[in-house]
Amino acid sequence: MNQAKHHLNSSNILITGARGFTGLYLKDAAQKSGLKVHELTSNLNDVEALEKEVLSATPDYVAHLAGISFVASKDHEAFYRVHALGTSNLLQALTKLEKAPKKVLLASSATVYGNSANHLSVEDQALTPIDHYAISKVAMEEMAKTFFNRLPIVIARPFNYTGVGQKGNFLIPKLVDHFAKRKPFIELGNLNIEREFNDVNMICDAYLKLLDLGKENEIYNVCSGQARSLQFVMDTLKQITGHDIEIRVNPDFVRASEVHRMVGNPEKLNHLLASNALSLQAPALEYTFKQMLTASSILST
Repeated sequence: MNQAKHHLNSSNILITGARGFTGLYLKDAAQKSGLKVHELTSNLNDVEALEKEVLSATPDYVAHLAGISFVASKDHEAFYRVHALGTSNLLQALTKLEKAPKKVLLASSATVYGNSANHLSVEDQALTPIDHYAISKVAMEEMAKTFFNRLPIVIARPFNYTGVGQKGNFLIPKLVDHFAKRKPFIELGNLNIEREFNDVNMICDAYLKLLDLGKENEIYNVCSGQARSLQFVMDTLKQITGHDIEIRVNPDFVRASEVHRMVGNPEKLNHLLASNALSLQAPALEYTFKQMLTASSILST
């Protein structure tokens, strides 16, 4: 990961969702960058406890990652309770600080684009979310705009990413586990999909750089612009392991509403970084898969 010089050293950062998949990586990257990390422990909907903890932490920077990561969750109300109302409570608490943070990063999602008419989704295009998860992220973004005149907010829209430690109900960890255990077949839902499959370390690298350099009140795609088909992923895992797996479609796994292609245009973020003589160092997909296969093999022994 590109650890170029930045201005975050010796500052305090408040991370929400620090115990989650992305949070653990961001915490590690932040500490290696010289930041002092405070992990938010309060419930985002416990306004009194949240405000007390925020005022005590006095953060210079805030990375808001807390949320419900599993898109197919059946608890639709929770999406709005956490993503929209919880974020609103956090931002409201931040406005009570004697000294406002230098930057507040909100992790949104590329799902807000839905089935984009553009080959590569761009930040200023019309949003067409197709499920409650995505709509709740749009609600979060729109709500956050009401704080733009009070807090230096940057909104990040990460595209699909993976890595060691991601839960097995996500596509890539599920595939990796089946290949690592050399299972004869795997049951999947929609097969006709294209996604970016970036490395979680790249995402965290981008988050730190956006906290440092991101322009206030702006939205940035965090992506590579590289589309990968499900077949490409399967072929790559087959090549690494020497094992082949039969794909079986399970109707229970097929989503009625599915984004068939989710790929972003990274130009805005790349331009920001290039203007500061920086770039994101993105591990190759094969490297990420090998790391995950090794971890999965160790865990299964």
